[in-house]
Amino acid sequence: MSPYAIRPLGCLIVAGVLFLALGWPGGVSEARAVATRRVLVVTVTKGSRHDSIPTAEKVLGELATKSGLFTVDYARTDEEMATKMTAAALKNYAAVVFANTTGDLPMPDKGAFLKRIESGMGFVGVHAATDTFRGHKPLDPYVLMLGGEFKGHGAQVEVEVINQDPRHPACRNYPPTFHIFDEVYLMNGFQRSRVHGLLTLDKHPNTGVPGDYPIAWCKMYGNGRVFYTSLGHREEIWESPDFQKHILGGIKWAVRLERGDAGPQDTTYRLGLAEAGRGFKALFNGTDLKGWKLRDPTGRQSWSAQNGMLVNEMNEKEPGNDLITVDMFRDFTIRYEYMVPPNGNSGVYLRGRHEIQILDDFEKGQPAIGGNGALYNIAAPTKFASRKAGQWQQVEATIIGDRVTVVLNGVKVLENVVADRPTGGELDANLNDLGPVMLQGNHGPVAFRKLRLKPLRSL
Repeated sequence: MSPYAIRPLGCLIVAGVLFLALGWPGGVSEARAVATRRVLVVTVTKGSRHDSIPTAEKVLGELATKSGLFTVDYARTDEEMATKMTAAALKNYAAVVFANTTGDLPMPDKGAFLKRIESGMGFVGVHAATDTFRGHKPLDPYVLMLGGEFKGHGAQVEVEVINQDPRHPACRNYPPTFHIFDEVYLMNGFQRSRVHGLLTLDKHPNTGVPGDYPIAWCKMYGNGRVFYTSLGHREEIWESPDFQKHILGGIKWAVRLERGDAGPQDTTYRLGLAEAGRGFKALFNGTDLKGWKLRDPTGRQSWSAQNGMLVNEMNEKEPGNDLITVDMFRDFTIRYEYMVPPNGNSGVYLRGRHEIQILDDFEKGQPAIGGNGALYNIAAPTKFASRKAGQWQQVEATIIGDRVTVVLNGVKVLENVVADRPTGGELDANLNDLGPVMLQGNHGPVAFRKLRLKPLRSL
């Protein structure tokens, strides 16, 4: 049996009752009461209508029946919405699920609906729930409650999803990372500081350009618990046991049958004790650009902190800008991780003068003087150690005097190479002066993380 297979029904019910008996003040008697909580599933659409809606309705009904923890009612038409979503009617429900709703829905009293959530009713949004009440300026109050709105999407694609909170009931069935094929939404109005991340991507689902692309999150809206997942476009997704556990966990959390964190994650980068004890200092704090400045102060600000990553965004119409540290250094060891998209090109300049090349050259399969890990224009790596585009790669580089050593992905690719001239694109040619660390931002998109540096005693 798969480690992610659904447990026998009896075990699930026993576990749920045991949790309620131990975790609720009313004990077993209250457990019996909450086991019959009512959930309203809304599938009304005023925009595009997903073919998966009938499957979604069926699956949600089956989850209610099999779990025995709640019952499901449906609002499939304008008329049903008009009667089941009044201020009085909403008091009968522990949560409302928007399953692929779209457009401006004909709610009898949207203000009362939001107040009901604020007072403690749960809300669960699936996939196109973010395509509901969208496009308004300023953002619709519904969007603010939910935490984001649909901006667009590319072709359906297989993505590698990162599980941000394996302890949350909506995520505990998923491994740390997993692959899924679906229509992945891009979001507008999303802010990490206002949600608790559950599932995410660290690159654009279709282009592979590094960045923060959320998939699922939860948050508090007053006293109400709000859970959203952008998965659920395809019928096959709804029929997947893992996705069903994902949805069931989100519902159970929203109606307070399970506990789970709803506070924003802290993306601050903190050094491990071993490195801190050896004298390393963080160059990027994971939250903002403190300690960095643009090489061209009049140029475009193409860098930003995104979910713990230092991301450079640029294209042909929007140029990038090099980023340099405020502090200056001479001899040091620097460690960092980076990721580029297909055909990506960037670099890290030691003292602002000697570039360690970053390049997507995995398909070439051989080292080159302009290849990944090279001391650009001076020395090619002695061994090929590149990873595929879209994967994080690690570098440790040491510069002492005019000698440079580079370890790429655990492989020493340069050792005591003489850097007796700038490599091109340098800040200046003053080789004997202190200089900053510079991240190349005018050649292509790139992301960095875990940037840390240890000053060395100069010879």
